[in-house]
Amino acid sequence: MTAISELRLLPWSGPDGKPCYLSTDDDSSHLSRLADNTEALQLGLADDLMRHALELLDDEQTDAEDLRNLSRDLVGALRDTLRVASSRGQRLPTPQPSARGGDDNPQLPAAAFG
Repeated sequence: MTAISELRLLPWSGPDGKPCYLSTDDDSSHLSRLADNTEALQLGLADDLMRHALELLDDEQTDAEDLRNLSRDLVGALRDTLRVASSRGQRLPTPQPSARGGDDNPQLPAAAFG
């Protein structure tokens, strides 16, 4: 059985609302490419929705029903975005301890941040 860390969380849920996972060693497989394209579409839609939200929030004529609908759409976009972030985070390589020893977590001085 494949470990969870080797599975890719897909950007959609199954019919029962549970997460779907892909087990493959081929990042260019048809299903991997479909997942990549779906993630890109979801992130693009979230960006468009955010821009629309800013416009509605700036408009003093926006009524409560429009704001409820906007909130519902934003929650869906946030859910999708978090799933994409989680999936991508799980696929990042695990950092290996430094062979040189010493501090594996170097810190920058405060001046480095302006």
